[in-house]
Amino acid sequence: MATLRDIRRRIKAVKNTSQITKAMKMVAASKLRRTQGRMLDMRPYADKMYEVITTLGRFGDVELHPLLAKRPRGKVEVLVITSDRGLCGAFNTNILRAANNHVKELEAESFKVSISAVGRKADDYYRRRSIPLRAHWAGLSGKIRYQHAQEIAASLSEGYIDGTFDEVLLIYNEFKSVIAQKVVVKRLLPFASPESGQPHSDTLEMPGFTFEPEASAVYASLIPKAVEIEIYRALLESQTSEEAARMSAMENASKSAEEMIQRLTLVANKVRQATITRELMDIVGGVEALK
Repeated sequence: MATLRDIRRRIKAVKNTSQITKAMKMVAASKLRRTQGRMLDMRPYADKMYEVITTLGRFGDVELHPLLAKRPRGKVEVLVITSDRGLCGAFNTNILRAANNHVKELEAESFKVSISAVGRKADDYYRRRSIPLRAHWAGLSGKIRYQHAQEIAASLSEGYIDGTFDEVLLIYNEFKSVIAQKVVVKRLLPFASPESGQPHSDTLEMPGFTFEPEASAVYASLIPKAVEIEIYRALLESQTSEEAARMSAMENASKSAEEMIQRLTLVANKVRQATITRELMDIVGGVEALK
Protein backbone atom coordinates (compact mmCIF):
# COMPACT_ATOMS: atom_id res chain seq x y z
CA MET A 1 0.00 0.00 0.00
CA ALA A 2 1.25 3.50 -0.82
CA THR A 3 2.58 5.58 2.03
CA LEU A 4 0.98 8.82 3.13
CA ARG A 5 3.91 10.75 1.66
CA ASP A 6 3.44 9.09 -1.74
CA ILE A 7 -0.28 9.87 -1.75
CA ARG A 8 0.30 13.51 -0.79
CA ARG A 9 2.93 13.80 -3.51
CA ARG A 10 0.44 12.43 -6.03
CA ILE A 11 -2.27 14.82 -4.84
CA LYS A 12 0.13 17.72 -5.38
CA ALA A 13 0.97 16.49 -8.88
CA VAL A 14 -2.71 16.18 -9.80
CA LYS A 15 -3.40 19.68 -8.45
CA ASN A 16 -0.58 21.06 -10.61
CA THR A 17 -2.02 19.26 -13.64
CA SER A 18 -5.47 20.66 -12.83
CA GLN A 19 -4.07 24.20 -12.79
CA ILE A 20 -2.52 23.62 -16.22
CA THR A 21 -5.72 22.22 -17.73
CA LYS A 22 -7.77 25.11 -16.33
CA ALA A 23 -5.33 27.61 -17.81
CA MET A 24 -5.41 25.81 -21.17
CA LYS A 25 -9.19 25.87 -21.12
CA MET A 26 -9.17 29.65 -20.60
CA VAL A 27 -6.65 30.13 -23.41
CA ALA A 28 -8.69 27.89 -25.75
CA ALA A 29 -11.87 29.82 -24.88
CA SER A 30 -10.16 33.11 -25.72
CA LYS A 31 -8.86 31.77 -29.04
CA LEU A 32 -12.26 30.25 -29.79
CA ARG A 33 -14.00 33.62 -29.49
CA ARG A 34 -11.56 35.20 -31.94
CA THR A 35 -11.53 32.48 -34.55
CA GLN A 36 -15.28 31.88 -34.26
CA GLY A 37 -15.90 35.52 -35.13
CA ARG A 38 -13.71 35.21 -38.24
CA MET A 39 -15.44 31.99 -39.24
CA LEU A 40 -18.96 33.40 -38.83
CA ASP A 41 -18.00 36.47 -40.85
CA MET A 42 -16.65 34.24 -43.62
CA ARG A 43 -19.62 31.87 -43.90
CA PRO A 44 -22.13 34.18 -45.68
CA TYR A 45 -19.47 35.36 -48.13
CA ALA A 46 -18.32 31.82 -48.87
CA ASP A 47 -21.90 30.56 -49.25
CA LYS A 48 -22.78 33.33 -51.71
CA MET A 49 -19.56 32.83 -53.64
CA TYR A 50 -20.25 29.12 -53.91
CA GLU A 51 -23.83 29.80 -55.02
CA VAL A 52 -22.67 32.13 -57.80
CA ILE A 53 -19.97 29.76 -59.04
CA THR A 54 -22.36 26.80 -58.86
CA THR A 55 -24.80 28.69 -61.06
CA LEU A 56 -22.05 29.58 -63.50
CA GLY A 57 -20.94 25.97 -63.58
CA ARG A 58 -24.44 24.66 -64.20
CA PHE A 59 -25.63 27.16 -66.76
CA GLY A 60 -22.46 28.69 -68.15
CA ASP A 61 -19.78 27.39 -70.44
CA VAL A 62 -17.55 25.15 -68.33
CA GLU A 63 -14.88 25.26 -71.01
CA LEU A 64 -14.19 28.90 -70.14
CA HIS A 65 -12.03 27.80 -67.21
CA PRO A 66 -10.09 24.55 -66.66
CA LEU A 67 -11.10 24.31 -62.97
CA LEU A 68 -14.73 23.82 -64.09
CA ALA A 69 -13.89 21.06 -66.56
CA LYS A 70 -15.11 17.68 -65.39
CA ARG A 71 -12.99 14.69 -66.39
CA PRO A 72 -13.46 10.95 -65.85
CA ARG A 73 -12.42 10.08 -62.32
CA GLY A 74 -9.18 8.18 -62.32
CA LYS A 75 -6.89 9.97 -59.89
CA VAL A 76 -8.29 11.58 -56.76
CA GLU A 77 -6.48 14.00 -54.47
CA VAL A 78 -7.61 14.12 -50.82
CA LEU A 79 -6.73 17.16 -48.68
CA VAL A 80 -6.90 16.25 -44.97
CA ILE A 81 -7.02 19.18 -42.53
CA THR A 82 -5.86 18.47 -38.97
CA SER A 83 -4.20 20.48 -36.20
CA ASP A 84 -0.55 21.02 -35.31
CA ARG A 85 -1.05 20.31 -31.62
CA GLY A 86 -2.85 17.68 -29.58
CA LEU A 87 -4.78 17.88 -26.30
CA CYS A 88 -8.02 18.46 -28.21
CA GLY A 89 -9.91 15.25 -27.56
CA ALA A 90 -10.96 13.18 -30.56
CA PHE A 91 -10.62 16.10 -32.98
CA ASN A 92 -7.72 14.67 -35.01
CA THR A 93 -8.70 11.05 -34.48
CA ASN A 94 -12.12 11.60 -36.07
CA ILE A 95 -10.63 13.38 -39.07
CA LEU A 96 -7.91 10.80 -39.70
CA ARG A 97 -10.33 7.89 -39.26
CA ALA A 98 -12.79 9.44 -41.73
CA ALA A 99 -9.98 10.16 -44.21
CA ASN A 100 -8.62 6.64 -43.89
CA ASN A 101 -12.05 5.10 -44.47
CA HIS A 102 -12.76 7.34 -47.46
CA VAL A 103 -9.39 6.58 -49.04
CA LYS A 104 -10.06 2.85 -48.66
CA GLU A 105 -13.46 3.26 -50.34
CA LEU A 106 -11.89 5.12 -53.25
CA GLU A 107 -9.15 2.53 -53.64
CA ALA A 108 -11.76 -0.23 -53.52
CA GLU A 109 -13.38 1.45 -56.54
CA SER A 110 -10.02 1.29 -58.35
CA PHE A 111 -9.24 5.01 -58.08
CA LYS A 112 -5.64 6.09 -57.66
CA VAL A 113 -5.51 8.22 -54.51
CA SER A 114 -2.93 10.80 -53.45
CA ILE A 115 -3.02 12.64 -50.14
CA SER A 116 -2.12 16.18 -49.10
CA ALA A 117 -2.32 17.29 -45.50
CA VAL A 118 -2.58 20.37 -43.33
CA GLY A 119 -1.27 20.06 -39.77
CA ARG A 120 1.54 18.15 -38.08
CA LYS A 121 -0.84 15.52 -36.71
CA ALA A 122 -1.71 14.32 -40.21
CA ASP A 123 1.95 14.37 -41.21
CA ASP A 124 2.90 12.26 -38.17
CA TYR A 125 0.02 9.86 -38.78
CA TYR A 126 0.92 9.14 -42.40
CA ARG A 127 4.67 9.10 -41.80
CA ARG A 128 4.30 6.42 -39.11
CA ARG A 129 2.38 4.32 -41.62
CA SER A 130 4.87 4.98 -44.43
CA ILE A 131 2.17 6.65 -46.55
CA PRO A 132 3.73 9.36 -48.73
CA LEU A 133 2.12 12.81 -48.88
CA ARG A 134 2.01 14.75 -52.12
CA ALA A 135 2.16 18.03 -50.20
CA HIS A 136 2.08 19.10 -46.58
CA TRP A 137 1.51 22.39 -44.76
CA ALA A 138 2.26 22.81 -41.05
CA GLY A 139 2.44 25.59 -38.50
CA LEU A 140 -0.94 27.10 -39.41
CA SER A 141 -2.80 26.39 -36.17
CA GLY A 142 -3.68 29.59 -34.37
CA LYS A 143 -2.36 31.89 -37.10
CA ILE A 144 -4.36 31.15 -40.24
CA ARG A 145 -4.09 33.80 -42.93
CA TYR A 146 -5.67 34.10 -46.34
CA GLN A 147 -2.21 33.70 -47.86
CA HIS A 148 -2.15 30.13 -46.54
CA ALA A 149 -5.36 29.36 -48.43
CA GLN A 150 -3.88 30.94 -51.56
CA GLU A 151 -0.79 28.74 -51.31
CA ILE A 152 -2.81 25.55 -50.84
CA ALA A 153 -5.26 26.50 -53.61
CA ALA A 154 -2.39 27.21 -56.03
CA SER A 155 -0.90 23.76 -55.40
CA LEU A 156 -4.21 21.94 -55.85
CA SER A 157 -5.31 23.99 -58.86
CA GLU A 158 -1.98 23.44 -60.60
CA GLY A 159 -2.21 19.70 -60.04
CA TYR A 160 -5.78 19.61 -61.35
CA ILE A 161 -5.03 21.68 -64.45
CA ASP A 162 -1.94 19.69 -65.46
CA GLY A 163 -3.79 16.39 -64.98
CA THR A 164 -1.94 15.14 -61.89
CA PHE A 165 -5.38 14.30 -60.49
CA ASP A 166 -8.96 14.46 -61.79
CA GLU A 167 -10.77 15.39 -58.59
CA VAL A 168 -9.95 17.07 -55.28
CA LEU A 169 -11.74 16.31 -52.02
CA LEU A 170 -11.60 18.27 -48.76
CA ILE A 171 -11.91 16.47 -45.41
CA TYR A 172 -12.17 18.70 -42.36
CA ASN A 173 -14.11 19.35 -39.15
CA GLU A 174 -17.04 21.74 -39.53
CA PHE A 175 -17.94 23.74 -36.43
CA LYS A 176 -21.47 23.12 -35.14
CA SER A 177 -21.22 24.11 -31.48
CA VAL A 178 -18.70 24.14 -28.67
CA ILE A 179 -19.45 20.49 -27.94
CA ALA A 180 -20.16 19.28 -31.47
CA GLN A 181 -18.05 19.21 -34.62
CA LYS A 182 -18.96 17.41 -37.83
CA VAL A 183 -16.51 15.71 -40.17
CA VAL A 184 -17.18 16.97 -43.71
CA VAL A 185 -16.09 15.35 -46.97
CA LYS A 186 -16.54 17.92 -49.72
CA ARG A 187 -15.54 18.01 -53.36
CA LEU A 188 -13.42 21.04 -54.18
CA LEU A 189 -12.45 20.40 -57.81
CA PRO A 190 -13.85 20.35 -60.41
CA PHE A 191 -15.44 23.41 -58.91
CA ALA A 192 -19.26 23.45 -59.13
CA SER A 193 -19.39 21.31 -62.26
CA PRO A 194 -22.79 19.85 -63.27
CA GLU A 195 -23.73 16.77 -61.29
CA SER A 196 -25.58 13.84 -62.82
CA GLY A 197 -29.24 14.61 -63.15
CA GLN A 198 -28.76 18.38 -63.09
CA PRO A 199 -29.62 20.59 -66.07
CA HIS A 200 -26.69 21.25 -68.39
CA SER A 201 -25.90 24.43 -70.25
CA ASP A 202 -26.93 22.74 -73.51
CA THR A 203 -30.57 22.79 -72.46
CA LEU A 204 -30.89 25.89 -70.27
CA GLU A 205 -29.77 29.48 -70.69
CA MET A 206 -27.83 31.59 -68.23
CA PRO A 207 -30.39 33.10 -65.81
CA GLY A 208 -29.86 36.81 -66.30
CA PHE A 209 -26.08 37.17 -65.93
CA THR A 210 -24.38 40.01 -67.77
CA PHE A 211 -20.60 39.72 -68.04
CA GLU A 212 -18.47 42.85 -67.94
CA PRO A 213 -15.81 42.44 -69.23
CA GLU A 214 -16.20 39.24 -71.27
CA ALA A 215 -17.09 35.96 -69.61
CA SER A 216 -13.61 34.42 -69.95
CA ALA A 217 -12.04 37.31 -68.00
CA VAL A 218 -14.66 37.02 -65.26
CA TYR A 219 -14.14 33.27 -64.99
CA ALA A 220 -10.35 33.67 -64.91
CA SER A 221 -10.62 36.00 -61.93
CA LEU A 222 -13.59 34.52 -60.09
CA ILE A 223 -12.98 30.75 -60.21
CA PRO A 224 -9.48 30.73 -58.59
CA LYS A 225 -10.77 33.16 -55.97
CA ALA A 226 -13.68 30.84 -55.20
CA VAL A 227 -11.31 27.89 -54.71
CA GLU A 228 -9.23 29.97 -52.29
CA ILE A 229 -12.35 31.01 -50.38
CA GLU A 230 -13.50 27.40 -49.98
CA ILE A 231 -10.11 26.37 -48.61
CA TYR A 232 -9.92 29.43 -46.35
CA ARG A 233 -13.35 28.64 -44.98
CA ALA A 234 -12.34 25.02 -44.34
CA LEU A 235 -9.23 26.20 -42.49
CA LEU A 236 -11.26 28.55 -40.30
CA GLU A 237 -13.90 25.90 -39.62
CA SER A 238 -11.16 23.46 -38.65
CA GLN A 239 -9.41 26.01 -36.42
CA THR A 240 -12.65 26.90 -34.63
CA SER A 241 -13.50 23.23 -34.16
CA GLU A 242 -10.01 22.57 -32.80
CA GLU A 243 -10.24 25.28 -30.15
CA ALA A 244 -13.76 24.16 -29.18
CA ALA A 245 -12.59 20.56 -28.88
CA ARG A 246 -9.57 21.62 -26.84
CA MET A 247 -11.71 23.71 -24.50
CA SER A 248 -14.08 20.78 -23.93
CA ALA A 249 -11.19 18.36 -23.46
CA MET A 250 -9.49 20.61 -20.91
CA GLU A 251 -12.77 21.10 -19.05
CA ASN A 252 -13.25 17.34 -18.85
CA ALA A 253 -9.64 16.91 -17.76
CA SER A 254 -10.09 19.49 -15.01
CA LYS A 255 -13.22 17.73 -13.75
CA SER A 256 -11.43 14.40 -13.79
CA ALA A 257 -8.53 15.92 -11.85
CA GLU A 258 -10.89 17.28 -9.20
CA GLU A 259 -12.53 13.88 -8.84
CA MET A 260 -9.12 12.21 -8.57
CA ILE A 261 -8.03 14.71 -5.90
CA GLN A 262 -11.16 13.91 -3.87
CA ARG A 263 -10.50 10.16 -4.12
CA LEU A 264 -6.83 10.54 -3.22
CA THR A 265 -7.68 12.82 -0.30
CA LEU A 266 -10.08 10.21 1.01
CA VAL A 267 -7.40 7.53 0.70
CA ALA A 268 -4.86 9.82 2.40
CA ASN A 269 -7.26 10.43 5.30
CA LYS A 270 -7.81 6.69 5.69
CA VAL A 271 -4.08 6.01 5.66
CA ARG A 272 -3.45 8.83 8.16
CA GLN A 273 -6.22 7.55 10.42
CA ALA A 274 -4.85 4.02 10.20
CA THR A 275 -1.38 5.30 11.08
CA ILE A 276 -2.67 7.23 14.08
CA THR A 277 -4.66 4.21 15.27
CA ARG A 278 -1.62 1.98 14.91
CA GLU A 279 0.55 4.41 16.87
CA LEU A 280 -2.06 4.66 19.63
CA MET A 281 -2.19 0.89 19.82
CA ASP A 282 1.60 0.79 20.18
CA ILE A 283 1.43 3.35 23.00
CA VAL A 284 -1.32 1.45 24.79
CA GLY A 285 0.61 -1.78 24.33
CA GLY A 286 3.74 -0.17 25.75
CA VAL A 287 1.84 1.12 28.77
CA GLU A 288 0.35 -2.31 29.43
CA ALA A 289 3.78 -3.87 29.13
CA LEU A 290 5.18 -1.47 31.76
CA LYS A 291 2.46 -2.51 34.18
